[in-house]
Amino acid sequence: MAYWLLKSEPDAFSWDDLVARGEAGEPWTGVRNHTAKLNLMAMKVGDRAFYYHSQAGKEIVGVAEVISEHYPDPTDPKGVFVCVDVRALAPLPRPFTLAEAKADPALAAMSLVTSFRLSVQPVTEAEWRHICRQVGAKL
Repeated sequence: MAYWLLKSEPDAFSWDDLVARGEAGEPWTGVRNHTAKLNLMAMKVGDRAFYYHSQAGKEIVGVAEVISEHYPDPTDPKGVFVCVDVRALAPLPRPFTLAEAKADPALAAMSLVTSFRLSVQPVTEAEWRHICRQVGAKL
């Protein structure tokens, strides 16, 4: 299993919106960055992703699961970009903020800290476990 971080502006599509989609999940469309596209293409069914509220909040609020591998993004008229389907698994016991990540030496190399603009990011297993421990999540 691989680990990821997906960013969404909560005003556009929040954690609660993903939860409301239920088991069917939601296509993760609209990504228009080639590095993020490659990350989507690397995702496999069963991979886990932190759900991060960007702009307002700037915090990880939940855990999602990849439920389909990549396919052409139907919102891309040029057919260049891809999407995957994700579903909500569980909220975190408490949000984990960007400020906490930046202040934590164990996360100094995390993409969230070093490439904070990238909307789809890899997360190492060590980073995943560390954040889960920090918030009391058993995922």
